[in-house]
Amino acid sequence: MRFRVVTLNLEQDHKRWDQRRPLVVEGMKALDPEIIALNEVSIARQSARDLQKRLRSAEGIDYNLVQQTRVNALASVEGEALLTRFAVVETGNLDFRTRDMVAQVARILVGGKPLDVYVTHLYMSRGDDSLRLFQVQQLLAWIDERNDISDCIVCGDFNATLDMPSAALMASRFRLSQTAPTAFTPLAGPDGAISHPYWPRMDRCIDYIWTTGAIETVASGVCFNKPHSADPSLWPSDHAGVWADFEF
Repeated sequence: MRFRVVTLNLEQDHKRWDQRRPLVVEGMKALDPEIIALNEVSIARQSARDLQKRLRSAEGIDYNLVQQTRVNALASVEGEALLTRFAVVETGNLDFRTRDMVAQVARILVGGKPLDVYVTHLYMSRGDDSLRLFQVQQLLAWIDERNDISDCIVCGDFNATLDMPSAALMASRFRLSQTAPTAFTPLAGPDGAISHPYWPRMDRCIDYIWTTGAIETVASGVCFNKPHSADPSLWPSDHAGVWADFEF
């Protein structure tokens, strides 16, 4: 059975979210994925639930929603989310106990076959990779504990390129769908200030879809990598997304 996965960091509700949101909805309609992984959903704006409702209204397709807020003070600010058309039979979460960051997992049934889909967002791209490496070690240990099935997908913003130890450790255990640049778009706020001004535009891949087990990558690429047709400063997010088609 073939199915499509999309992962995207939404940049919370910053930088003209109300204007960006239609670009996200239209992009998801065009991609028509069965699984959507989202980083930095806005808890205050309930942006994941809002996207769920808008996709149902636009496409008439129901997505099941599983989300996990960050912990401590960030619990009311942002979180990770998963939207899927497949039945959800189990969920779980991991507190990295570093920088209030978390990971979540949903076990879904794809054609009756169980598949674990993880969503996470690691420490910031300008930060010390040793902290991201610690988070990857924790993530892999958690995945190993959930060893009753072998088919897994891990999605999200890892804030690391493949030459860094954290992403290299993931690559030693998981397969990548693609490595085209996803960071960072020229998304600008109403004051004209762009996200992450200290980085060049779209020169690195830090957002990934990783797989293991009997999952074959059929095709993959970058998405949400074009601005509004009438405003070159308005992008769906400060990250591009990744899409991938898989089959067992």
